[in-house]
Amino acid sequence: MEIRNTVLVLGATGGIGGEVARQLRDAGWHVRAMKRGLDETGLKDGIDWVEGDALHRADVMSAARGCSVIVHAVNPPGYRRWSELLLPMLDNTIAAATAHRATIVLPGTVYNYGPDAFPVLTEASPQHPETRKGAIRVELERRMVVAAQGGAVRVIVVRAGDFFGPKAGNSWFTQGMVKPGRPVSVVHLPGDAGVGHQFAYLPDVARTMVQLLAQRQALPPFAAFHMAGHWDADGSQLGKAIQRAVVKHGHALPKLKAFPWRLVRLASPFVLTFCELLEMRYLWRQEVRMDNRRLIDFLGHEPHTPLDDAVKATLTGIGCLTHPILNNKLQTDS
Repeated sequence: MEIRNTVLVLGATGGIGGEVARQLRDAGWHVRAMKRGLDETGLKDGIDWVEGDALHRADVMSAARGCSVIVHAVNPPGYRRWSELLLPMLDNTIAAATAHRATIVLPGTVYNYGPDAFPVLTEASPQHPETRKGAIRVELERRMVVAAQGGAVRVIVVRAGDFFGPKAGNSWFTQGMVKPGRPVSVVHLPGDAGVGHQFAYLPDVARTMVQLLAQRQALPPFAAFHMAGHWDADGSQLGKAIQRAVVKHGHALPKLKAFPWRLVRLASPFVLTFCELLEMRYLWRQEVRMDNRRLIDFLGHEPHTPLDDAVKATLTGIGCLTHPILNNKLQTDS
């Protein structure tokens, strides 16, 4: 009888967690996903949904029973309450992974690093962040290193740029650059003019994780990898790709405009999420790029969807290409 790998995905209703869950399911894994409050919506998707809260250790321990892998993709939404929630949730995952001798997979970030490591980051770059969220991420990874040294837990960390994708959830693409569910008339560019920025297409990140898991026995107890993703050399290339996709779909050419950071700053005393965004603005004012040579050495390649294909799929997935305005007008006129 064939024995399938069983994985628990925490954060499967979010962008990266959901994408990894679906790709693992399609790769033949038995996928278990935990969420608060179950309903009938989406429960017939080939994923075993169980009710629970990542902040409750007993829930995580129970959900992880029989799992060889735990994907820890759960985060407090909108940057809120990181200092209160992020580490306790990870501690529960580590406890469950230790009890069940499982591998933890973590989507990493560049927050761990400070200016002394810029502009090119390798997995060995020093982690001296100058922000609160960065310090939390450093502590989060430190705890996983300690757990891996104990021998019962293995850890895979995959660090990538800013996510975008058809089901990426909260991201700069959907919250800052375009408005989901509407035709694109304006694309806001968050970065300073001429400053490069790294983006990551979510299905490529998930595919990388799935491929690393397939070879996890060849990895050390704690393994970190960087993805190159899509490098926007001057901060406008993703915006221009959006323009191309919109025009090809029959819409008018959208304008490229600078992101309204001044308005965000003015509103920040009243909107907590804006305060958190401002703390991370430094990542849009200087180049920070990841070196993916370790990933290439191990896998032989990095999963990579061409930029125009990735942008078209993203805009379609978030409902921005559902109403081809110019095409409709031409059909009416004819």
